[in-house]
Amino acid sequence: MNHHDHQTSTPRPWLPLASVDPEIHTLMDAELRRQQDGLEMIASENFLHPALLAAMGNVFCNKYAEGLPHKRYYGGCEVVDHMENIAINRATALFGCEFANVQPHSGASANAAVMMALLKPGDTILGLDLMHGGHLTHGSKVNFSGQLYRSEFYTLDPITERIDLDALRTQALKLKPKLIIAGASAYPRMIDFAGFRQIADQVGAYLLVDMAHIAGLVAAGVHPSPFPHAHVVTSTSHKTLRGPRGGFILWNDPDLTASLNKGVFPGLQGGPLEHLIAIKASCFLLAGSADFKTLQQQTITNAQIFAKHLQDSGLQVVTQGTDNHIVLLSLADHSYTGKDLEHALTQVGITVNKNTIPSDQRSPFLTSGVRFGTPAITSRGMGITEMTHIAQIVNQICQHLTTTHNPSPEHHLIRSLKDQVLNLSQAFPLYQSWHCRNIK
Repeated sequence: MNHHDHQTSTPRPWLPLASVDPEIHTLMDAELRRQQDGLEMIASENFLHPALLAAMGNVFCNKYAEGLPHKRYYGGCEVVDHMENIAINRATALFGCEFANVQPHSGASANAAVMMALLKPGDTILGLDLMHGGHLTHGSKVNFSGQLYRSEFYTLDPITERIDLDALRTQALKLKPKLIIAGASAYPRMIDFAGFRQIADQVGAYLLVDMAHIAGLVAAGVHPSPFPHAHVVTSTSHKTLRGPRGGFILWNDPDLTASLNKGVFPGLQGGPLEHLIAIKASCFLLAGSADFKTLQQQTITNAQIFAKHLQDSGLQVVTQGTDNHIVLLSLADHSYTGKDLEHALTQVGITVNKNTIPSDQRSPFLTSGVRFGTPAITSRGMGITEMTHIAQIVNQICQHLTTTHNPSPEHHLIRSLKDQVLNLSQAFPLYQSWHCRNIK
């Protein structure tokens, strides 16, 4: 081989995405600007710590590691084993339990793996009704959990709009479910895990706590822990926990270890996403810090201040307040729908999601409610003053919707509120010290 041949065979240097795929790079820039210039108030969204975001594209992405640490089906897993063990140990220390599986790709897959481990097709599960704040994977008929298993639902008390444990006990005694699920997607109050466990023991059921929404609050000690009450706990690592998108499973009983691990692999998944597990490990580390506890307490305070100002302006909040990061606004007595309000808020730069409320009379595509959450804006540093301002903006939008359900983006009020949102966002910069290419 001559010198020229040697030069041409030398590997090319790493190229930025802008050179390799400018179309996708442009869209990443656009999404970054959308997040920077608006207010994310979807309760299940948060902003990943900059250091973790920058490390998402790491070399663990290149490694297949089916199986568990030191019990792999591939060679070359020595480093991966050490890293995943760190993630497991940090998760169990953070949440005060004995065992963890950090491989689930999402909260939904974590729930699926648990059900595969503990149930047989056709077994009865009892979860919170989707219309009352439950999750798809808690038995919805359009989901695997409602198709593989006999799903039954408990609902909220029509007066208090809270979980009624006495009614749940009566229902459980009648149905004798194999699994009871505590946890929600849109429930703004604390959950009595001890009360749930008493009912589960009374009917011989497993208790699964899905703490996906409140994991960060639990880790910080500002929400009661599902341990020692739950047989199994599932969660996502994003939302309030402020980690990468993914799931994990926690438990204490060693007799469940083999079945739960097999439920994940080979029951549900193949190769784990080790590059994400590495960032989960870092997420668990950060969640044990004093700064994280302060952040989670502020997240709750912000939600409570926001809810109070909405109520003071005459709007109706489900359960008349919140104990966590969720504020559920009821529009049952208004002519406009949750979809209308979601669209109008999007026009001014506030991102939320339409949501059903207890005993909703509108279709799930329109809804009589909107779900707000404070994790993302709290991560940006916003506090009581900003929550008051945002509540005022929401109230003005609601008043405007009483006259038109489809406000024009050129309307003077919409343009004024959009400017206010932009000013708020720019006062609390997001990822400003990181070049776009470093994040991507």
